[in-house]
Amino acid sequence: MKAQLYGALLLGTLFPLTAYADFQYQETTQMTGGSMLGMMKMASVFNSRMRQQANAPIVSTIYVQKNRMARISPYAMEIVDLDKETVTNVDLQKHTYTVMTFQQMRENMERAAQKAREQQAQQKGEQPQAANDTDVQFKINLRDTGATKQVSGLDTHETILTMQMVGTDRKTGQQGAFAMTNDMWLASDIPGYEEARAFYQRFAAKMGTVFSGSGISAEMAAMQPAMSQGMSDMVKEVSKMKGIPILQVLRVGATANGDPLPAASEAPLPASSAPETPSAGDVAKQSAASALSSRLGGFGLGGFGRRKQPPQDNTAPADTQTAQPQAQTANVLMEMQTQSGGFSTAPIDDAKFSVPAGYRLVEPGSL
Repeated sequence: MKAQLYGALLLGTLFPLTAYADFQYQETTQMTGGSMLGMMKMASVFNSRMRQQANAPIVSTIYVQKNRMARISPYAMEIVDLDKETVTNVDLQKHTYTVMTFQQMRENMERAAQKAREQQAQQKGEQPQAANDTDVQFKINLRDTGATKQVSGLDTHETILTMQMVGTDRKTGQQGAFAMTNDMWLASDIPGYEEARAFYQRFAAKMGTVFSGSGISAEMAAMQPAMSQGMSDMVKEVSKMKGIPILQVLRVGATANGDPLPAASEAPLPASSAPETPSAGDVAKQSAASALSSRLGGFGLGGFGRRKQPPQDNTAPADTQTAQPQAQTANVLMEMQTQSGGFSTAPIDDAKFSVPAGYRLVEPGSL
């Protein structure tokens, strides 16, 4: 499922249910910076099509009708049906589609959990368990900056959500963080948007059953109590939000000393062609965030905390010295912008929630 769906799903849990009606809107998503964008551009040197699409905006239309939601982009469709408890993914280029039930999701998670338990037991039998010398702490903060501007013809105010998963080495005291910052411009109200909120709330309830039934949530909480507390803190912070996100600039990356990533409005990234853009070697050295994500049981953050650099040459230009500390202490892996608009309560054709005729059904994972 799309990252935007998860974000809307979280927001939807915070609002009351309403009556059924039709609602639709558009989202324009574009990768606007970060190490990943630079790597994509480097990889597309010999591929003109990839080069054109590296940071091209993608426009998706979201349709909500009763217990169904469809997200349609130029390349794919995703259809969620809460009555049938299915998620259908359609590849509009290959003319194929998959259907996965909520029960199948639960079974897949159960199998994954069982496999992880078996591998862990085997590793314990083969070698001593390595000591975890890293303390992990979650930091969540939501703040209203007081800034205002018009977005998609609507009056909005700015709210910034920051999250850091901070690791501290018990031996050296060094710190590093996997960090996320979401710079959001919120409108006070949009006619019809309550239908999307209500759908996401019902979807959240269904997904809660899937996760709790699989036993995954309990196992993760047992392995990393800090993660469970962090998710709880995030729900509390997001519940303080007042308004509907019209423009969001999401940053994900790594920081030294446990600091948050600066928000897009407060510290714009340099142009992708500027010298400050990390090289492939820099990305490799600073990719501890990826290792962290794949080691939820251990949180090995040894590579996150960066030691202080030697003093800089005092003959360097003043503006270079000013920019140097940020380059040393933070790496933005990805910056992505999402803008919503085209809100409408017009009736929606049932065809928007159906797989196009002639498409071939394949097994999940085969798209």
